[in-house]
Amino acid sequence: MPDGTSPRTFRAVFATAPLAMAVVDREGLVVTANESLGTLLGGGADALTGRIAADLVDLASDARTWHSYREVLRGRQARLRCTRRLKHPDGHSLWVQVTVSPLPPQEQAVLLSVADISARRELQARLRHLQMHDPVTRLPNRTLFFERLSAALEAEVYEEGGTGRIGLCYLDLDGFKAVNDTLGHRVGDRLLAAVAERLTRCADEAGYARAATPLVARLGGDEFALLVEDSTGTDQLADLAESVLKALQAPFDLSGQRLSLSASIGVVERRAAGTSATGLMQAADTTLYWAKADGKGRWTLFDPERNAHRMTRQALSSTLRAAVERGEFALEYQPLVGMEDGGVRGVEALVRWHHPQFGTLTPNRFIGLAEEDGSIVQLGRWVLATACRQARRWQLDHPDAPPIFVSVNVAVRQVWDSDLVADVADILAETGLAPHLLQLELTESAVMGSAGRPLQALQALSDMGVRIAIDDFGTGYSNLAYLSRLPVSVLKLDGSFVRGFQYEDTGAHPNPADEVIVEALIQLAHRLGLTVTAECVETASQASRLRGIGCDTGQGWLYSRPVAPDRISALLTAIDCRQA
Repeated sequence: MPDGTSPRTFRAVFATAPLAMAVVDREGLVVTANESLGTLLGGGADALTGRIAADLVDLASDARTWHSYREVLRGRQARLRCTRRLKHPDGHSLWVQVTVSPLPPQEQAVLLSVADISARRELQARLRHLQMHDPVTRLPNRTLFFERLSAALEAEVYEEGGTGRIGLCYLDLDGFKAVNDTLGHRVGDRLLAAVAERLTRCADEAGYARAATPLVARLGGDEFALLVEDSTGTDQLADLAESVLKALQAPFDLSGQRLSLSASIGVVERRAAGTSATGLMQAADTTLYWAKADGKGRWTLFDPERNAHRMTRQALSSTLRAAVERGEFALEYQPLVGMEDGGVRGVEALVRWHHPQFGTLTPNRFIGLAEEDGSIVQLGRWVLATACRQARRWQLDHPDAPPIFVSVNVAVRQVWDSDLVADVADILAETGLAPHLLQLELTESAVMGSAGRPLQALQALSDMGVRIAIDDFGTGYSNLAYLSRLPVSVLKLDGSFVRGFQYEDTGAHPNPADEVIVEALIQLAHRLGLTVTAECVETASQASRLRGIGCDTGQGWLYSRPVAPDRISALLTAIDCRQA
């Protein structure tokens, strides 16, 4: 104690100090308290003497705090500080910060101090509300939404009870950008606020008589989410999505502006166990994209199989270019057979991708992707070079057999994004294959209407001696007047025409119109100096009828499936033996 300061002075300071304090003995009983503590707790200081201090400030409500408090009383811990919410006798609540510190050992007591932090807590709550809510719609914002979502996915939460499931409706307004662009952001903000009111009403109705009301949040822009904790299944989420679409159908009246809009909704419902916030949102985002792609103004439920296909598509797209360099592609060849004598005239080269994860893939699984990302140029060049090299090898290995041509599919992007004419010339020169033994197939939609560079390329290739074929003829534009002006030498009839010829083999009645159409196309082609190949020939009766109406060559399983190069070599060896 400093010189000149008496114990009476210290007692006076303690009694009149603005900080609420009490001296507590080692047994946890209040020895003395000041008036500030009595006022804070709603009674006089004298009335606190002999009371259990822990009961006054709720120190026994959780095990960890209670243990720390006991350790301070026993002199084994330096200090305890915690925050508590107390009930004042007049009914209002207050937040306090409680500190328990040991007094000098000879006192055999601790000092309990209690600071009222209610105003600070209220300010923090207001600031948090502003931080966690969207100023335009007053809905919870993205931060609060993910906080609630993460909390709902914690194991101890869903294991305590409830359904153990979670659901989400992820919503995007269709055409909202046009409202902002034409009417301005002020009208756009009023529209967002009006949408928020309707969504909140839908959530309140969905939560009626249920344990919890769905959380409605604005995630940004014109995106909203309705989070359903302890969902009961997809039916509940479907009903919620339907109610949202119906609620948004009615026009919005905004200060004289009458606006109508729709929304697209991605719906996900699953078990909470094993689900992460990121995984749930990715599924919802994917499903929202499906709803948009399917026509907007609708809700779509997450489909694991459809998502697996999308994931596979992304995985293939990301590895296409490297797969060419790694040598994962190979060619199979399907014979093109003369209808009159059954002799092999040529083969069509068909690319296969031997994917290390997904196995052997046919062109319909990856050619579209290659066209989208431009890797079709690199892949197409490899296919062209490999097919020409193989055709020349067959010619050298079987000099006594009539040389067969090789037909290679070409995507229209190869014509636009590369110098196809130069590529073909270089490959023919490198492999030694004669130009008339190479046939390039382009789809009807790619060839019909060709102008400028594509037409010039086709003409240059034809002048070089390369055969040009129109693949899948009869399914595209069918601009017959334009056909005569194209440097085309072969039409390949789409298999849909030929399939109608197989009914005799199944006992069903054939459609006479199929034969009339095919015969007319063949006669037209012959008048233009073109030959005709029929695809998808599978039965002998199909071949017989096609032969009867003048079809030149056929291709299909009747003759052979696509096979490896050595199978074609064996076929040519058999021809050599017959001629010898």
